[in-house]
Amino acid sequence: MDSYRSRSAAITLWLTVMGLSQPQLLPADNETPPFSTLYKWKNVDFEFPSIRHRREALATGKFVPESVLPLGLEVWGSRIWVTLPNWRSGVPATLATVPRAGGVISPALKPYPDWSYHTALNDDFNCTKMISVFRVNTDPCGRLWVLDSGKINAQDNSVQVCPPSIFVFDLLTDMLIARYLIPDNYVLQDSLFANIILDTKTSDCSDLHAYIADTWRFGLIVFRQEDGMFWKYSNPLFYPDPLASNFTLHGLNFQWSDGIFGLALTPVDHFRERMLFFHSLSSYREFYVPTSVLRRPSQVNNSFSEFNLVGESRGLYGQSSASAFDDRGVMFYGLVSRDSIGCWDSNKPYRKRTLGTVAENAETLIFPNDIKINQGEQQNVWVISNKLPMFQNGSLDSDDYNYRILYADTKEAVRGTVCDPAIKIPIRRLLVNRR
Repeated sequence: MDSYRSRSAAITLWLTVMGLSQPQLLPADNETPPFSTLYKWKNVDFEFPSIRHRREALATGKFVPESVLPLGLEVWGSRIWVTLPNWRSGVPATLATVPRAGGVISPALKPYPDWSYHTALNDDFNCTKMISVFRVNTDPCGRLWVLDSGKINAQDNSVQVCPPSIFVFDLLTDMLIARYLIPDNYVLQDSLFANIILDTKTSDCSDLHAYIADTWRFGLIVFRQEDGMFWKYSNPLFYPDPLASNFTLHGLNFQWSDGIFGLALTPVDHFRERMLFFHSLSSYREFYVPTSVLRRPSQVNNSFSEFNLVGESRGLYGQSSASAFDDRGVMFYGLVSRDSIGCWDSNKPYRKRTLGTVAENAETLIFPNDIKINQGEQQNVWVISNKLPMFQNGSLDSDDYNYRILYADTKEAVRGTVCDPAIKIPIRRLLVNRR
């Protein structure tokens, strides 16, 4: 831990020298204002060590382009991380990077940290490698936390081939510095650990806790870095809403009963309690819990009333995927049934009148699956859209652009909207709207 106590200053200096706090250059296009599309792919390809390796991977079925679906993302320094879960066989690497600078419409993905951590080019399949990564998250001390579900073929016939675990990498060296296995007693039949978010208020990350969502078995796992301890919270608010479990998207009707999924932490404020906002994927509502409750394992069996509903329902077709807060307390979230990105200024009540839409596009925002906001003074909201329901229903059209990474300046994205902190909503208008 001592080696990380001075990392924040060094990382800040490095980012400044590299000029990485500046807005993106050379966007691929601007078809979804206020977002720019940095990258878009019809099918995903990888940077194989050689043409021969790629041909062998294709011939042996270790690489099936139609099986590769970008799902999650993270942004730090000069790179963007993309997760590629093992939904189907033929995913050669489950975590990869692309340059943050853009300039190429459909770049090949570079396996992270290298091919040795993935199974496609290795005959020695074992649980020391990454198996199926759904989400990743960076902390302020320059480390990447990788949530590996250990589950393959999650779409058709899921198999828990390895214990779910957390890999931690040093982002300045790309070296693995720790790995933590989620205890067996928290891994239930059909558990799917699909999201992770990191909570720290100290400059050296000495108080770091991770919150992990078990989407299919409706639990919230807490991990304390200081002693490597895990504990688990259960609450009815983690469950799917049966009324929101029926989805309709571009003529496709499907039923998902996905529980707790979206996790978003309010900004660090040393004078205010930090809150974890959360919601199930199959839900129209938002909830919250104080992080001071989550950080105390003694509260596990005495915290029912600490989990609370936030305001009103988002309404029909209000199912949301991931969410994130910027430093001003504005939440951005994906509305997967509306091809759009929603927003909410947390200094205002959570009501339909105060929920805004940042962007909506029936082509570029089909199923916005993950949302991140990068660290630093210049904050952008990043979105990855991937047509997940259509992918699960069959093969995607290889003539269409199916996957996109988009970004927008957080301040410009909500300027002049109800989500803009500078726009005040009179209380009387809110009361009239509520009647």
